[in-house]
Amino acid sequence: MCAASLVERRKDRIECSASCGFVNYDNPTPVAAVVVEFEGKIVLAHNRSWPGTFNGLITGFVDHAEGAAECAVREVKEELDLDAGPPTLIGVYPFERMNQIIVGYHVQATGVITLNEELDSYILVPPDACLVWPAGTGLALRDWLRGRGVEPEMIKRP
Repeated sequence: MCAASLVERRKDRIECSASCGFVNYDNPTPVAAVVVEFEGKIVLAHNRSWPGTFNGLITGFVDHAEGAAECAVREVKEELDLDAGPPTLIGVYPFERMNQIIVGYHVQATGVITLNEELDSYILVPPDACLVWPAGTGLALRDWLRGRGVEPEMIKRP
């Protein structure tokens, strides 16, 4: 605000070195992650910007004046062109590597899968065959599977 240099007075908090009072708290960004159940299987998709063949949940940043549940429904429509039923909250998870808060939901979806420009492929996986990963969206998928009585196998971080 005053153009003075910034200093890190404590971890993840940058403040003005002078006395204008500016503090950058570096708050995490909210992201909705969706376990999409389609015809009894889970939709896992590959984002074209990701290296390798990892498939993950449908995700999206929560927009201004939008709730996380609304974002979940919107992202399913935008990325898969599916109609999502009412979202059910799975849980909230820190994703420190990307400075995000993941809000996990489950939806039942109907329609015909048509990928948008962000995605280049998808797979449909029976719930009892899903593998999970030890961070962010993988924890939401793990918890949803556990809620259905499935103890998933954990893979190494993608």
